[in-house]
Amino acid sequence: MNHLPIITKNFIFDDPTPTPECHASTLVRLSDGTFVAAWFAGTKESKNDVMIWCSRLENGCWSAPVAVTTEQNIPHWNPVLFQTAEDTLTLYYKIGHRIPDWKTMYMTSNDGGKSWSAARELVPGDESGGRGPVKNKPIRLSNGRLLAPASVERGPWRAFIDITDDMINWRKCPIPVLDSAPDTLNMIQPALWESSDGHVHAMMRTNRGCIYRSDSENFGDSWSVASPIDLPNNNSGLDCAMLSNGTLLLVCNPVSADWGARYPLSLFVSEDNGITFRKLLDLETEQGEYSYPSVITHGSTAYAVYTWNRKKIVFCEISF
Repeated sequence: MNHLPIITKNFIFDDPTPTPECHASTLVRLSDGTFVAAWFAGTKESKNDVMIWCSRLENGCWSAPVAVTTEQNIPHWNPVLFQTAEDTLTLYYKIGHRIPDWKTMYMTSNDGGKSWSAARELVPGDESGGRGPVKNKPIRLSNGRLLAPASVERGPWRAFIDITDDMINWRKCPIPVLDSAPDTLNMIQPALWESSDGHVHAMMRTNRGCIYRSDSENFGDSWSVASPIDLPNNNSGLDCAMLSNGTLLLVCNPVSADWGARYPLSLFVSEDNGITFRKLLDLETEQGEYSYPSVITHGSTAYAVYTWNRKKIVFCEISF
């Protein structure tokens, strides 16, 4: 890949913004070509009025954002959209006054996100701090299994994979760590891809100034010890997706500092399954916050959404 892609960017909503703040967007492309985006928004992250909001892109226009969740007086966090069946769109999200005490809820839609079911808890009675996808999209493996990239922020932050073969029962598979000071390593929010049948890979944010990686050779049943790769990370969200030609795309803030700046926001590519990366371009360079990207692909085109200064959500189309 020796040429720069064509990028089209716009805001999902503009001034006047529907809420004072917004963050942690997610994106899905439905089988009919419609895009649905979601994010959490309200007065400020962690406030009781923060809900999950949605918008749909049809015929070149985003619909007016609407709050779709119904739980009152409890903060909402980190929505994740995924088409779990041909006619079923699922919205996963967290609720909780404190991040370590998150519960994972989900709703479904059979009309492309125009209307939603009542919310249900993904793993009823779970007290672990959250199950299922925590920021990034699940992936449907070649054998039909669904893997959800998960993590908890209780004690040392830890990533794990939540596995379901029937969309009802979930089981946790840890991503092991081996570190000189494991209690000080925080590692969360995996981004997943499957390179060939049963060979699955995870990239994670950490507090060590770089991205960590883990791999599975058995459809996610077990994972290698997570280890650092040669890409910086600012302890903020990242995401990846693979084009139809096998090129892996990774969007992140390439800043090597724990709680480092959330700019620039850059697109990296790998043509050897994530062994080596090179920066293709910057999506944002101005001082500010451009963070928590969500990336999907369709053929040779990538689509992404991300936070723009906690005020707006950017949608971009990247044509290779």
